[in-house]
Amino acid sequence: MKHKILFLSILLVGFLKAGSSSAQEILTLEEAVRIALERNYDIRLARNNVEIEDLNVSWANAGLTPRVDAVLNDNNGIQTTRQTQADGSIRERNNARNSNLNYGAELNWTVFDGFGMFARHDQLQEFRKLSETELQQTVLTKVGEVMRTYYDLIQQKQQLSAYDSAIVISRMRLNVAQNRFTIGKAAKLAVLNAQVDLNTDTTNLLRQRELYINTKTLLNEIIGRDIATPFEVTDSIRIDASLTLGHLSSLAQQQNPSLKAAGINKRIAELDKKQVRAIRYPAVGVNSGYNFSRSESALGFATSSSGRGFTYGLSASVNLFNGGLQRRNEKIAELQIKNAQIDQEKTNQTISSQLTRAYQVYLTNLDLVTLEKNNVEISRRNQEITLDKYELGTLTPVEFRDAQLNYLNAKVRYSNAQYLAKIAEIALKEIAGNLPLQ
Repeated sequence: MKHKILFLSILLVGFLKAGSSSAQEILTLEEAVRIALERNYDIRLARNNVEIEDLNVSWANAGLTPRVDAVLNDNNGIQTTRQTQADGSIRERNNARNSNLNYGAELNWTVFDGFGMFARHDQLQEFRKLSETELQQTVLTKVGEVMRTYYDLIQQKQQLSAYDSAIVISRMRLNVAQNRFTIGKAAKLAVLNAQVDLNTDTTNLLRQRELYINTKTLLNEIIGRDIATPFEVTDSIRIDASLTLGHLSSLAQQQNPSLKAAGINKRIAELDKKQVRAIRYPAVGVNSGYNFSRSESALGFATSSSGRGFTYGLSASVNLFNGGLQRRNEKIAELQIKNAQIDQEKTNQTISSQLTRAYQVYLTNLDLVTLEKNNVEISRRNQEITLDKYELGTLTPVEFRDAQLNYLNAKVRYSNAQYLAKIAEIALKEIAGNLPLQ
């Protein structure tokens, strides 16, 4: 009967702990993910990079639009000049001033460059897709980090509860030993051993509490809010035991950011080759402008002149020989395409390997969760029996401590097994690109 009262007191301690933490915010996983998506620094940087690449996608940046410039040239000089004319006469002027002013508007437009401009525009779009894929990868990585840290806190909270329970039992054991010593039924050594074990359990609790507080600080840092923000997490870990390797592999082929990036990089390499080959074609441009000019000279046949008017022209050029650089550049572009293809195949194999290994870890941890859950129940019953025997004096302190540690370790292992199974589940969904973001 006494051991039932003891276990009720353990439950009471747990309720009191829960009551003391209820004053703090209960941060759910969904809320932590939402805050991280809004405030995490890496996600915000990646999102800005997407906006930069989006702004870069334009016909002007690809070179398809004309360029219009306003020009102004104003040149002045002071010179001492001496001229000998054809008839032998000499004209001379000291410190003669002269000026030349030109201003107007000029238009230059490359209307054809072997379709290189179109390839550049397509490439800018691919760079935007690549930045979007990098944002997706960053989001998956950070959300996965938030989830792992959050479930680590739940595991640590469960272990804090286990250490609290161990202290309650150790304190009871110390009281029993002290009472027996007082009435002469136990030696002082039993009291000292009970005190040492209580101190050990208290040390473990303090270490676990330190780790719990530091991990809460880490989670605040990851989600991008004030690291001193107080909060508590929920109590349980729910594991999705329905994942299948075939379904995950199919999702990874469609959604994995690394695979997407490898495909985009291959497309970028192909567009690089198009731009290199465009140099073989002639480049055709048009130019036009409206200019005003005025010049003044203190010495000359005309002391001043001015003019204004419209100009236009056409230019064309084609490379005939550049020392074999064109063939070299085309060969390099082809090798870059091959490298991109190899990298795509390598990435695909790496993802498949990661997924297969992570799935095996997932299955193993699911089995361990079931095993450790049974161990907790067995060790709990064993703890109850040893409590009865210890109170009757038919059990040595060492045997009682062994039973107590077995129960404590079983609870810790069960908590670890749940956590590791959840981490394996998160890893699988992260590789598949299928982590829930809400």
